[in-house]
Amino acid sequence: MNNLTEQNRFIIKIADQKTEFDLIHRLNYQTFVEEIPQHLPNEDRRLVDKFHNENTYIICLDGEKLVGSIAVRGNRPFSLDEKIDHLDSYFGDYENLCEIRLLMMDRKYRRGYVFYYLADALARYCLEKKYDCALMSGTTRQLKLYQHIGFIPFHYLIGKEGAYFQPMYISVENFAQGIGRLFHKKQARQDLAKRVNLLPGPVEIHPAVKAAYVSESVSHRGEVFLKDFHDAQNMLCTLVKARKVELFTGSGTLANEVVAAQLSLIGKKGLILAAGEFGERLIQIAERWGLDFQAFQKTWGETFIPEEIIEFMDQKGEAWDWLWTVHCESSTGVLLDLHGLSSLCQNRGMKLCLDAVSSIAAVPVDLSRVYLASGASGKAIGSLAGIAMVFYNHEIKPSHKIPIYLDLGYYHEKFGVPFTISSNLVYALKKAVQLLLGDHKFEKRKKISLLIRKELKTCGLEAIVPESWSSPAIITCALPQGVSSQCFGDIMEQKGYHLSFRSSYLIEKNWIQICLMGEVLLDEMKLFCTDVKASLKEMRGN
Repeated sequence: MNNLTEQNRFIIKIADQKTEFDLIHRLNYQTFVEEIPQHLPNEDRRLVDKFHNENTYIICLDGEKLVGSIAVRGNRPFSLDEKIDHLDSYFGDYENLCEIRLLMMDRKYRRGYVFYYLADALARYCLEKKYDCALMSGTTRQLKLYQHIGFIPFHYLIGKEGAYFQPMYISVENFAQGIGRLFHKKQARQDLAKRVNLLPGPVEIHPAVKAAYVSESVSHRGEVFLKDFHDAQNMLCTLVKARKVELFTGSGTLANEVVAAQLSLIGKKGLILAAGEFGERLIQIAERWGLDFQAFQKTWGETFIPEEIIEFMDQKGEAWDWLWTVHCESSTGVLLDLHGLSSLCQNRGMKLCLDAVSSIAAVPVDLSRVYLASGASGKAIGSLAGIAMVFYNHEIKPSHKIPIYLDLGYYHEKFGVPFTISSNLVYALKKAVQLLLGDHKFEKRKKISLLIRKELKTCGLEAIVPESWSSPAIITCALPQGVSSQCFGDIMEQKGYHLSFRSSYLIEKNWIQICLMGEVLLDEMKLFCTDVKASLKEMRGN
């Protein structure tokens, strides 16, 4: 492959494949025909440089996509020899000259590090070839950047209206140093910039929670720890108005497995509502446990109202014992009406089970009439991931019919700690819940969510779920046609905003998510909206 280096997901190499050269010709056309009108258009939309056979191309690949390229050649005459008489008279006693040409970059990658990766590889290549001076015709659009690197302008502008270039030169040693200096400055600015966490998890962790997590580990059998453990359980129950909760080492999915295990003991027919990734995951879990159920599925982003659930059940003519669904479908942002669901189940004599992983602490949650509900220590609770929780309001006993590690009754019988659990995770969770009980931020979150929705709508980026049935903590947007959600997410990340866009279902649908699970500031979000508009404008090329 003749690779020079790898940077993050990028590969920087010397082009040596026919497919790579074809990509270079197409990027050359986009740059010097469509963007900078230096050459005339053609039907093939390919532009082969006249010095192509003598050029060495250093390219940057993102997977199989060519995102940047730069060429160098050491053979005279240079292209500048044809435009400037007595070219050698403009610089000193350099003996081994080269010409840098055809700097091209995909528009979507210009705010990142691709230029620095290419330039650094080029500098090292030139040093290896023992070139001592590099010439270049720099577009007037980037003169400030070239001067920061250390290029020295000479002669007057060459080219034509709309495609003017400034002849410049630099010693190869200064070129390498200049690129290194700018690269480290950019990294320093990036490191110093505030990083705004807009992920569904992990969320920004409060310093007091971090401090609790890094405290000295203690035995899960110690008396002091057991008291603190039960205090954490009581605070969690207070937070969601449930009678009891058991804690497991694991994720929210493990908590849902525990719920399924309990439903398997009932042995009666149930209904699962699904309109997103995590509703469909409940179906998968139920199938693996061999539960007797039917699924009422809708298009992703739609909601369920009690009347249509009743109509579905009546049409089937079945006797229903339980209903299981996701309270907040975090793949879309849909938030179901918990009061309506609990009233329906109460009237029908059904047990209501909820995946409440993404709703607990994001919105007010009342689990007092819920049979079983899953939660997790990450997300809006604001602790570190690693503790699964199952809330319940009824008496429960152990069962030998299900795996002991998933037996909710066994945990209750053993006072919550039948197996090893990390004291660090428990103390971090306890501190996070203490902070939540002292300062609910529901109204503030809703205000910020409405602001973001309004501002995004002005640039054509509308949420897929109406505000009326959406969680204020999750805004899911479909990117316009021709705008890649992955590229947009990368650009926003370079600006300091961490969005949710890497999950396979988000990539497939070209969606991005703005999640307000953690602490965010109103002024911060106003700036975020401004940066979203600028990034979209940049990606659209206007």
